[in-house]
Amino acid sequence: MVIAAGSAELADAVGPSPSGASLRGLDGVNLLLAGALSGFGPYVAAFLAEQNWTQQNIGFALSVGGFAGLLSQLPGGALLDAIRSKRIAVGLGAGMIAVGALTIALWPSFPLVSAALVLQAITGGFLGLAIAAISLGLVGNSALAERLGRNQRFASMGGVVAAGLMGIIAYFLLYRAIFIVAAVLVLPLLVALRRIQPSEIHFGRASCIPNHQGSSAPPRARL
Repeated sequence: MVIAAGSAELADAVGPSPSGASLRGLDGVNLLLAGALSGFGPYVAAFLAEQNWTQQNIGFALSVGGFAGLLSQLPGGALLDAIRSKRIAVGLGAGMIAVGALTIALWPSFPLVSAALVLQAITGGFLGLAIAAISLGLVGNSALAERLGRNQRFASMGGVVAAGLMGIIAYFLLYRAIFIVAAVLVLPLLVALRRIQPSEIHFGRASCIPNHQGSSAPPRARL
């Protein structure tokens, strides 16, 4: 068993060799996802106030969204471990963010905006887990710390650039345009996602399955 464990660690250390295209695609996903998500937050409150929402309704809608995001973490992680294609999960999540942003921009009624904020909060937390899983599946445990640091650098750059851009848009145009831009950013995000080769994302490693070097994945523990 010791020999097998050592072989597994050695394979994990030297085995992963993702292509430059996949790694650059992951960079782009982090950059653009942070940009799309920056369209939410303080801009939502300002836009809803502009739509004559009361402070109570704004606070309730934002609180419901934040609470839903917290509750979604555990089931979201379990679902992600079971999903074979992490890329599809990210693509669907990005599409849900676009739908939420367009809903807020075009139909700012209380029930629809509340539903959009819940959808965005659930998806935003899930996407962070999905990107971490893709990173692990691509580079393995030995290079994960460096990869997560690079993810954060690109996410920070995307958030800063998008916040500045959306601030300019809000000043010269309308708050509504911020959410349209957030939805539009999902399109280049999907292009970057396509550059990540699915064959390079090891399912067992991405799902943290013990002894994942085998051809078949052992069943995970039930909740």
